[in-house]
Amino acid sequence: MNTATATRPLTHAELNETLSAVRIPPCPSIVAEVLREAQRDEPSMKVLSRIVASDVSMSAAAVKLANSPMFSPGSRVRSVQQAVNRLGINHILSVVVAVALRNTSSHLPADVMERFWSRASTLALAAGVLARGHVGISPDAAYTFALFQDAAVPVLMTTFPDYAALYTGAADHGYSLVQLEQEHFRCDHAVAGWLLARSWGLSDRIANAIRYHHDPEAYILPEKELPSDALALIAVSVIAEHVLGDYTHDAHAVGDRSFENAKTSLGVSDAEVDELHDTIAAALI
Repeated sequence: MNTATATRPLTHAELNETLSAVRIPPCPSIVAEVLREAQRDEPSMKVLSRIVASDVSMSAAAVKLANSPMFSPGSRVRSVQQAVNRLGINHILSVVVAVALRNTSSHLPADVMERFWSRASTLALAAGVLARGHVGISPDAAYTFALFQDAAVPVLMTTFPDYAALYTGAADHGYSLVQLEQEHFRCDHAVAGWLLARSWGLSDRIANAIRYHHDPEAYILPEKELPSDALALIAVSVIAEHVLGDYTHDAHAVGDRSFENAKTSLGVSDAEVDELHDTIAAALI
């Protein structure tokens, strides 16, 4: 998404204002259960399979993701156990959190939410595919970050009755969503998403990347404020958004400055971008 607003560390007053204004949904028990198992010294894939299988939506999402171009080596999985084994712990956690978040937004306009989650899922797959070609960038983390970078949008729709109109208006006309959010609500989905990620137990790296993913100065922030591993996730997602924008004509596509900054940060050449177009076209379009 296009942005034109600089981000800086929140003061305690600003953080409290955001917390008081935005209703961050509590972490569902099934997410907490998966987190507890995932954080054990030796997590049990059998236990994770049982938890996922207890929810029809999560079971379907896990099998669908396991059979996606990012994971499928040719043979299709047909059971939750097979899907969990193929995806691994980090992606199972992503599936569980994603479905839980979708469930919290089930009361919102169905057409808006369908487009929102479809875009998020496609972007996540693209970011995961792109991360495979860059040493030091985890495809798992790239997928998870891209999936949840805008996850607070439904939260803000629930909090503010007129947010949905602002969101769709920004998409239709290519306006800066963050700037409109700050003008109308004195908070934005990057800050709210950071709070949501921390509340729901996502890693600090993912939470930090969400916090700064719309900051035009992200690439020059000090390491202690935005660690390089979090910045790399932002850069991968920006390039993925740019590539996908050529196929989807997405009005939220990133601007040229953000794209060039991301390429420079990761050392990606124009020739590599062309190759990435072919990879994404073959895998996802």
